[in-house]
Amino acid sequence: MQGRVLIIAGSDSGGGAGIQADIKTVTALGGYAATAITALTAQNTNGVHGVLEVPPAFVTQQIEVVLDDIGADAIKTGMLHRTDVLDAVAAALARAAPDVPLVVDPVMVAKGGASLLNEDSRAVLRLGLIPRATILTPNVPEAEILAEMAIADEDAMAAAGRKLLAMGPKAVLMKGGHMPGDEVVDLLLTAAGVSRYSSTRIESRHTHGTGCTLASALACGIAQGLTVEAAVERARNYVQQAIRSAPGLGQGHGPLNHGHTMAP
Repeated sequence: MQGRVLIIAGSDSGGGAGIQADIKTVTALGGYAATAITALTAQNTNGVHGVLEVPPAFVTQQIEVVLDDIGADAIKTGMLHRTDVLDAVAAALARAAPDVPLVVDPVMVAKGGASLLNEDSRAVLRLGLIPRATILTPNVPEAEILAEMAIADEDAMAAAGRKLLAMGPKAVLMKGGHMPGDEVVDLLLTAAGVSRYSSTRIESRHTHGTGCTLASALACGIAQGLTVEAAVERARNYVQQAIRSAPGLGQGHGPLNHGHTMAP
């Protein structure tokens, strides 16, 4: 049941999000993680203090050599924050992995609310990656940008999800963590309809990397042959337990406990 996952994303030197969270998540769930790094960050729980860009040609080379030798049962994209990197990744996947299931985590908005993608980059994301995604995993601020509408309640989440589904992905997981209330509601939209997942909100400042972690857990499940619905269920449970057992590191938004043992 191992499952090979190629993760295309940025590095988080603090280990809470990005490539580091992705590798730990896939490993904890029994999969095999390979990577193509799009940027290096000098980062801790208080924020990003520096970024070293990786040239698009080298991002492409990382993707191609991994796929040529090791292969992948699923691919997950995370931070693709520049138009040239987005173009390179979309082209490489179309050429080298056209039929491999793809999880697209549209990392578009920083924790502080700043947009990470300009209009050209958003266009490449909409046209080059989203239509071929097996599942798209936006949070509410990202969904508002992609669907070009405000999301104030669960009905609006569903409406935005339907707009995103019309862009071509096989499924859209609308993540409700940014919505107010004691309950966190996520909506999975497919051609078959809408599935609703709810859980009690866990009050914690140790939630850095939840989006990366959830998307990688999803990719691992799909790589291991789970249905999208089963992969979502397991990924949500994994993230919840990782938040509950967070190690309490750092002075800011701390990391999850990616190494926890899943409860039966």
